[in-house]
Amino acid sequence: MRQKSGGMDTALVETPLTQMSSFIGRTDELIDLARILRESRLLTLTGPAGVGKTRLALELAGQEARGRRHEVAVVKLGQLTEPEEIRQRILTTVDAMPDSADGAEKDRLLLLDDCEHVLDTCGTLLTDLLPRHPRLRILVTSREPLRLPGESVFPVIELALPDLDSGTVLAACLRSDAVTLFMDRARAVAPDFQLTEANAADVGEICVRLDGVPLPIEMAARLMRVFPPAEVRDRMDDRLALLTNGWRLADGRHRSLRASLEWGYDLLSTAERALLRRLSVLPGGFGPDAAAALAADIPEVVSAMPEILIGLEAKSVITPVPGDDGPARFRLLESMRHFGHEMLVAQGEDTAAYERLTARLTTASLPLREEAVAPAETLRMLEKEHANLTHALRRLGSGDDERQLLLAAALAAAEVAGGRHTGAAEHLAHALDRTAPTSVYRGVALEAAAALARREGEDAAAARQADEAVALERERGGGTARLGRLLLLRGTIRQLADEREASRADLTGALNIGLRLSHNMLTALSLGQIARQQMENGELGSAEQTIRRVLPALRRHAAPFRLRSVLVTAGALALEKDDLTLAEAHFTEVLCVRPAHPSDTAAAIEGLALVATRARRFDRGLRLLGAAERIRDNAGRDTEWWRRRVHEARETALRAMPPARAEAWLDSGQGLPEHQAISLALGDDGPGTHHKRPAHPLSRRERDVAELVVEGLTNRQIAARMHVSVRTVETHIRHIRTTLGLRSRAHIAAWVAQRQPKPPARLTTPPGEQRMPQVRSVVHGAGVLGGPNPRQLNET
Repeated sequence: MRQKSGGMDTALVETPLTQMSSFIGRTDELIDLARILRESRLLTLTGPAGVGKTRLALELAGQEARGRRHEVAVVKLGQLTEPEEIRQRILTTVDAMPDSADGAEKDRLLLLDDCEHVLDTCGTLLTDLLPRHPRLRILVTSREPLRLPGESVFPVIELALPDLDSGTVLAACLRSDAVTLFMDRARAVAPDFQLTEANAADVGEICVRLDGVPLPIEMAARLMRVFPPAEVRDRMDDRLALLTNGWRLADGRHRSLRASLEWGYDLLSTAERALLRRLSVLPGGFGPDAAAALAADIPEVVSAMPEILIGLEAKSVITPVPGDDGPARFRLLESMRHFGHEMLVAQGEDTAAYERLTARLTTASLPLREEAVAPAETLRMLEKEHANLTHALRRLGSGDDERQLLLAAALAAAEVAGGRHTGAAEHLAHALDRTAPTSVYRGVALEAAAALARREGEDAAAARQADEAVALERERGGGTARLGRLLLLRGTIRQLADEREASRADLTGALNIGLRLSHNMLTALSLGQIARQQMENGELGSAEQTIRRVLPALRRHAAPFRLRSVLVTAGALALEKDDLTLAEAHFTEVLCVRPAHPSDTAAAIEGLALVATRARRFDRGLRLLGAAERIRDNAGRDTEWWRRRVHEARETALRAMPPARAEAWLDSGQGLPEHQAISLALGDDGPGTHHKRPAHPLSRRERDVAELVVEGLTNRQIAARMHVSVRTVETHIRHIRTTLGLRSRAHIAAWVAQRQPKPPARLTTPPGEQRMPQVRSVVHGAGVLGGPNPRQLNET
């Protein structure tokens, strides 16, 4: 009777298929696994400790049993180690699974749970068992695949995390499966616990710092009975001692986070353990080169690096970092990194590991000191290493090691290039205070501090630090490439302070050094700033000629943050010449070059507001001005010349509209967060030729389905809303996930809710901008004469 009702013969299972706790998320994974199980006879669920492999496998097995598609049996192997005992347990279970009444073999599903420590034994047995039982399917959970012919591997990933930088943290948390699991388990022990605006950021950060892994999230959630979320968040660095409250009857390795991680660590080879310990000093991820540098004291590990990294990834210890087409990059889950670091300290290897980390980052940062302009590749590398730089600086901060000056400057370069706040200013101030004033890296640190102060509108501090950096470099024998870069920075600072004569002298000095050294990028950047002066002095023809010549080279070779300032100048110049279409194109391109610092974003939105105002679209102009004012609150100011134009446009728009309506438009813009302000600025309602947006990755119908997923509707509810079949909705959702590379409905919801409209494609270079003429003719309007002819910039 149990078989006829789809039930289970409990004699066949060691774990009930009906679980006592609720099952959160993973709905789409269940759909995928059911499909794969119909196509494959051996399916292995892999993933790191505590990610929920067993629970997902039990849900799948229970679903198959309830649907009467398979007779199901479960064998837990976690406590078994002897090959013969394992063999007998599995064979006995298979033989005990019932056949049909006529003696024919039924479809059967055997779940082998926790196989990572007995892979060879299971592999040998299954290779013999599967051919002899053609109606038998095997479902395995393990931290690494069995690597058998015909095996399908399904990586179980972390639960969807909230975007804590979205500006709407509570809404982001409500869409997150990780937070949903946290709240469910927290309410089980503290029924009155609620997710609120006040605690959403703390709860979200707990889930993020636990990498969305269910086991430690459940343990942290159960602490809500005693501790508030903020206190648990603050103790995440001590998580191994904190998270010890697993289920009382769970296997030993699931009763605490430490026990779970120790289980996996003990299964690693000696070389894998050694590398894991060293990788624990890299919170920001790593590539094969960084791993080899940290393991330089173990030649056998370095020589086998690719094989060891592949093994660690297969064992769910490290995870590939998705990204661009650059070199492979990996990361340790945060809990595993903490455990590895604990092992590193216990082995007495931490001092040497941190020295190798510091030496590697110092070498990688040397172009900041030696090059006239830091190469774009160096800046991209430093952006990826910003978390590792911060970690190394905290280690160095207790002493007077002069390398912290260079590493703090590298962190500042990553902050400027990436448009993100990394705390570089604080590290720079600390390093300048703790190190000797005679350090060879002091000038680099002063330059970085001046650049950050300029971007934040701290004009006096920027000027003081730039002056000191220039003086130090001249003491060491001026005329160097680095002096050219410092003069370019100081000239820009003085230009923003409306010190025009002093600014022109510095920019001319930087240009002359660039010409003498035939350094095309330094020359082009100096010319870009000179063009701004030419424009503000009313020399529009000279400014236009300069911009036209340098912009193509900067588009091809300059780092994005350097290109944006010249594009702003180009847009302002087009406005001065009343070419609204070209002005809009340049300001739009500024917003296309991401990521951007708020000062560049504000200038571009102000420029588009001026375009709208001059086109008599006063409502759009005022709304954009309001949005720019809000962004300007967190960004440095621009030149007096530009501020006057913005003020004139604002007054014109205010006079042209009824006061109440004008103020309403301004208030509307001021209420927009930055990403919405950018979306407004990139709207297709501007004057002139509209920019065609790139094709959306989803069809119109798929977008409709995705938007209904955000509302939390089930497939049946979506089908009713759209007047289609449930199967059609399932097909659309499957295609959405395939197209976007997402794994669950929660990921779809987060993608839709957080997605910003794509900016227009990068504008192509006009035909007239293809060649770079001799620099003498370009700078004639700035009064710069003499010097050798450099190579053409487009030959860089």
